[in-house]
Amino acid sequence: MKESLGEIAYSASFLEWFSEEARRVYGDIVPSAAKDRKILLLKQPVGVASIITPWNFPSAMITRKVGAALGAGCTVVVKPAEDTPLSALALAELAAQAGIPAGVFNVVPCSRERTPAVGEVLCTDALVGKVSFTGSTATGKILLKHAAGTVKRVSMELGGHAPFIVFNSADVDKAVAGAMASKFRNSGQTCVCSNRFLVQSGIHDAFVEKLGKAMDAELHLGHGSEPTTTQGPLINVRAAEKVEHQIADAVSQGAAVLRGGKRLQGSFMQPTLLANVTTNMLCTREETFGPLIPVIKFNTEEEALKIANASHVGLAGYFFSQDIKQIWRVAERLEVGMVGVNEGLLSTPEASFGGVKQSGLGREGSKYGIEEYLDVKYMCFGGLAP
Repeated sequence: MKESLGEIAYSASFLEWFSEEARRVYGDIVPSAAKDRKILLLKQPVGVASIITPWNFPSAMITRKVGAALGAGCTVVVKPAEDTPLSALALAELAAQAGIPAGVFNVVPCSRERTPAVGEVLCTDALVGKVSFTGSTATGKILLKHAAGTVKRVSMELGGHAPFIVFNSADVDKAVAGAMASKFRNSGQTCVCSNRFLVQSGIHDAFVEKLGKAMDAELHLGHGSEPTTTQGPLINVRAAEKVEHQIADAVSQGAAVLRGGKRLQGSFMQPTLLANVTTNMLCTREETFGPLIPVIKFNTEEEALKIANASHVGLAGYFFSQDIKQIWRVAERLEVGMVGVNEGLLSTPEASFGGVKQSGLGREGSKYGIEEYLDVKYMCFGGLAP
């Protein structure tokens, strides 16, 4: 319940932010080398925007896109995830109550079976000028192919595989707090959740011991409406089976289960801490989307960066260090779109959100988010000679 309330506040923050950014869609007047003309650069809305969103933040992933689109002057058609249509429909009702004109904010829920067909229409219809998608890299590639047929503008916020690096110079207590915040929000089901934990040998044992104690003290599985609950079920049985499979694979290759490790009734999964993890294990090669912390011990900064960057995706990355020179080196060399330095939570409407490599195209939030829904038109105003 606490996280749900937090998401609604986060959702509203994007509407507030982009309502303010709408007043700052500045064009340019550029000095011309020719005396008889003026050069004007105007910004205009791209038109109808198709918005395709995931289930893990069923309100905020919509408002982060729709807020920018409405601020730019675009109408939208939202296709929510088949697991979470009600949040989108509630937002549509709230939009009507707030005075958004009919036909500006539209919601098209559909079943899992019809999702591919509906997604294709939203990406290929000639009336659509822009496609914005948050979801898996595999699905994003399919939508990109659809959008390419009519050369549409696209924003893609795709999968992540975030490294969380703890160097010898780190404040271990702060690193543990950052790991807890980054990994277990939404039971590990966010695209910026830390996925691979790399801990330098000098503080490895102390970090793992303190992290295990923090998990014991702070994590409580239970019904979402109970005030003491911090971890609920995963989105469905398939999600729990994936985490269960990653744990079994790691254990079969020598990983040690220090906390948790078991799947409970339905899609409940125990928060799990693994040690003796290697880069050959599934949990370090594919995104988990669940409450699993696999810890890899490393010796040198170069080794950590090599492991962290050995991924085809690059959304978020985190590291803890008190060495100023190291902070600048690592922040610049991490191949991700967002870096948390001594911080496990980095999402905010003022900052740009997006990745590099196969984690996507474009940025959401920040002053750059509204630009994704604007075209720049060059107007050459000639015949002005006296």
